Amino acid sequence: MPLYEHVYLARQDTSAQQVDELTAQLKGVIEGLGGSVKKTEYWGVKSLSYRLRKNRKAHFTLMDIDAPPPAINEIERLERLNEDVVRYLTIRVDAHEDGPSAMMRRAERDRDREERRGERGERGERGDRGERGDRPRDRDRRGRDDSDESENGGED
Repeated sequence: MPLYEHVYLARQDTSAQQVDELTAQLKGVIEGLGGSVKKTEYWGVKSLSYRLRKNRKAHFTLMDIDAPPPAINEIERLERLNEDVVRYLTIRVDAHEDGPSAMMRRAERDRDREERRGERGERGERGDRGERGDRPRDRDRRGRDDSDESENGGED
């Protein structure tokens, strides 16, 4: 049977539990039509590059599928009918990727980076800025410019 990678985006106002239920429903349809789901990954709520059906964010879910084409047609039909699904994409692949997908590896790398940052005691994204020292402020400079004009009688 052909291998597919299927990603769908669900509206941001649906709960993670509803997204899991939708994934289970799609998995049941695929298995009912003679296929199997090798792996599912919930990537979480991510920002979209542009608005889709008035949504700025969406729940992302990946499914690695080994199924006949009619099963893929059926899950895509169900997703078109479901109002919670904003977009979906199915790609036929030669082989499924072993281990976590690139999105999951990225999330792990970001978590590790945050943990290291916490161990070093860094502050936020920008770190500690230190003391700024004494320096004239803009309003102090303006005050001096105004005093120069008053000494000249307002004429230059």
